[in-house]
Amino acid sequence: MMKDLHKAITSYSTDQTLRSIMITNTGDVFSAGHNLKELRTDKGEAGHKEVFETCMQLMKAIEEAPVPVIAVVDGLAAAGGCQLVAACDIAVATEQSYFATSGINVGVFCSTPSVPVLRSMSRKMAAHMLFTGDEINAQQAYEAGLISRVLSQENLQLELEIMTDLIASKSRSVIQMGKEFLRKQRDLNTEDAYKLAVETMMKNLKLKDAQEGITAFFEKREPNYQDTTEEVKASKD
Repeated sequence: MMKDLHKAITSYSTDQTLRSIMITNTGDVFSAGHNLKELRTDKGEAGHKEVFETCMQLMKAIEEAPVPVIAVVDGLAAAGGCQLVAACDIAVATEQSYFATSGINVGVFCSTPSVPVLRSMSRKMAAHMLFTGDEINAQQAYEAGLISRVLSQENLQLELEIMTDLIASKSRSVIQMGKEFLRKQRDLNTEDAYKLAVETMMKNLKLKDAQEGITAFFEKREPNYQDTTEEVKASKD
């Protein structure tokens, strides 16, 4: 599954009409994580390394995708599945969903899942999940910051359409720039993050889409974005 997801995300990312990517599930399991059969000693160290490197490449593809990647959880997201949710830019879940980093229950600490999980939710809640293997429900996941919305199954499709339509109404080039900035500033200290933010804002304001958005605001109309990285030529005094 990881290889298929990686291939899909990287191939879709070259589509200039793409506005968002949704990862969903059918049935009552979003993802239960790695196949434990692949982690037995008879697979050897090389086999184990391939599993985790494939996982790492998938997480990198999500992070580097030019548009928001949205996890839509309707059921269980455990271990690597919880990692996948945490790695996505946006994550929503139905009220029936639940989450766990359950590797500890079989003697395997969820080291790789802990990377995005710890960056997505409160440290103490993440530690509780990682050390106990306990499940948390959708409301708890929302309160801890793992997901952004809790939705009813009845309204799931409608809410997703509203959200993706909102994203699609924005400039793709600006969203791509914003996503890249969020990724780069995450590990910077505050001063360096602000320096990068200023550079990004200056670059953003040069885009034709930015000036179109500002002009549309003053003209009280909807902006007509071209979704281009083309810059406005500076006027000469």
